Amino acid sequence: MGDQRLYLSAIKDLCGNDIVAFHISHSNDNELVLKTFEKAFKQHKDVTGVIVHSDQGFQYTSHAYHDMLPTVGAQISMSRRGNCLDNAAMESFFSYLKAEALYPYDIRSIEEAQQRIEAFIQFYNEERIQLKLNKLTPIEYRRQLAA
Repeated sequence: MGDQRLYLSAIKDLCGNDIVAFHISHSNDNELVLKTFEKAFKQHKDVTGVIVHSDQGFQYTSHAYHDMLPTVGAQISMSRRGNCLDNAAMESFFSYLKAEALYPYDIRSIEEAQQRIEAFIQFYNEERIQLKLNKLTPIEYRRQLAA
């Protein structure tokens, strides 16, 4: 793969612990994050009152990001500088992704890496049980809450 990189932006619902939207790109830029939210808003039409938490990465402090969220009724919550604990939920997910879907394999292409990431997110949401969710998968937990 050389110097080629993929960047993943993901949105996690902390209630069900599922990844509700993600976007993979060759560039770590504002478009990466904005496309992720665009996907989330298409899937979940009414996000009024949702609190969106992020770190202080340049994408999340941009005017485009700060202008976009209020237009759909979402509220912005942001970590203090240098406080990594505020992002523990996402850092935990990224750690699982790397340990279970990337590091154990000899990935030889960007396409293979992207396929592994997409397959892991599906597995994480639909098959990977979580103790925090009473030994249910995130999708099972969400269904149980809705019933």
